[in-house]
Amino acid sequence: MFENFPLFPQQASTLASKVDGLYYFLILVSLFFGILIASAVIYFGVRYRRRSATQRPAEIHGSLALELVWTLIPFGIAMVIFGWSANIYLQIIRPPDDAMPIFVVGKQWMWKLQHLEGRREINELHVPVNRPVKLIMTSEDVIHSFFVPAFRIKQDAVPGRYTTQWFEATKVGTYHLFCTEYCGTEHSGMIGRIVVMEEADYQSWLAGDGGQMPLPKAGEALFTQLGCASCHAGTSGARGPALAGLYGKKVQLADGRTVVADETYLRESIVNPHAKMVAGYQPIMPTFQGLVSEDGLLQLLAYIKSLGEEAAANPANDGGAAAAPHGS
Repeated sequence: MFENFPLFPQQASTLASKVDGLYYFLILVSLFFGILIASAVIYFGVRYRRRSATQRPAEIHGSLALELVWTLIPFGIAMVIFGWSANIYLQIIRPPDDAMPIFVVGKQWMWKLQHLEGRREINELHVPVNRPVKLIMTSEDVIHSFFVPAFRIKQDAVPGRYTTQWFEATKVGTYHLFCTEYCGTEHSGMIGRIVVMEEADYQSWLAGDGGQMPLPKAGEALFTQLGCASCHAGTSGARGPALAGLYGKKVQLADGRTVVADETYLRESIVNPHAKMVAGYQPIMPTFQGLVSEDGLLQLLAYIKSLGEEAAANPANDGGAAAAPHGS
């Protein structure tokens, strides 16, 4: 509708039209009440102006009906805006179950992106059209913010934790990517692009670099390299809790609390394993803070998720999988 107007970028995702619909409504409400109030101020200023030095204004008595009207109508409009906004917000923060995961690491001053198949990109992301994509984001240094105007998505990448954002592109093309959180002297240069392709073209592009190891395989190699299997054998009497099927499940902690084993929890269990101890295990796991990069942590996370998928596909083999860090 307003694609050539600078204030209204192209709509290129399933969320864009929903966000714009709410935005247009807010503009119309603001214009209506702005014009109404300005007109009323001018009218009353002229109609009830003081015409002589001796003139005294007539006494004004309140009107319950009038007060109810100007209270209930704005309240009703505010509730419509609240309900509409909440509905869109819930759609934005809940990625579809079949969304394709993409791992994103913000760094001064670039975006590092990696596909589950192992393909890496810098300041550029290739995705297929009409397929939901889930971004799992973190930062190596300061807060960055992943913003794609055409998709109407914006999410901070925060050091020390994972945040998520999703979108489903609806048009093939190339779209701007910006960092919208001031992150240092080269903040303005932290830009990139999203390349939306047809599914067949995307698969061809994905297979174009056969030298990359899939993320779960890289995580498995790192898991072995760090010697994690010595404690996390996934057998009876192991010094660490079982990992297979752990991701997304509730974990009972030693202090009685229960937490969900999501991305942030698993990351913390690796870099600060004593922060949340699992009930029944001793605090003997060393910290890997500074020893494993953010890229390595994402690889381990992909490996943990893949073990959960294997356990779901082969329930009889649950006991033979590797196990999670002690803090998990």
